[in-house]
Amino acid sequence: MKTVVIASNNAHKAQEIAEALPFPGWEFKTLRQMGVESDPEENAETFLGNARIKARAAQDACGGLAVIADDSGLEVDALGGAPGVHSARYAGEPCDDEANNRKLLAELADVPDENRTARFVCTLVLLQEDGEEVVARGTIEGRIGHEARGEHGFGYDPLFYPDQLGGRSLAEVPGEDKNAISHRGNALRALKAQLDGMNT
Repeated sequence: MKTVVIASNNAHKAQEIAEALPFPGWEFKTLRQMGVESDPEENAETFLGNARIKARAAQDACGGLAVIADDSGLEVDALGGAPGVHSARYAGEPCDDEANNRKLLAELADVPDENRTARFVCTLVLLQEDGEEVVARGTIEGRIGHEARGEHGFGYDPLFYPDQLGGRSLAEVPGEDKNAISHRGNALRALKAQLDGMNT
């Protein structure tokens, strides 16, 4: 049995990762299930850099087991890619989704629809026991709306209108439909494709 530690305590994220990587003999466990804590400072300037920081810290805390970590956020073209790696704390500490959304709308108040293009980005790092690194990236393109809509999701989901949803926000679709098109879902599918290729 191969234990893969998920560098998170988010039960939903852990379930999504486990379902996306159904390799025989792989067992996924969160940090909490491993009985360890790992909360390194995420001070890199890229999603990949922060995912690496989380993966390496979790692997050290778990005695060298394989680890999977992710970092994700929102890039808005009219804001030069902001909030980017600062997405969770865009409005400052502590993390506050509503405050982040208010700030985003304020920053885009005078930006016309055609210039409100944006994407969610997710970078995954699988760090194997021997230190080998497998990296995958997933995105979902869309635009930032003028108002929050929807009861599903979290973060910027109520303001993000994916191109393929025909005018609905990401928060207006249930979880299973979101996973089919989301940035993390796309990153996981890309990671699985790489691992399938390595195992053939």
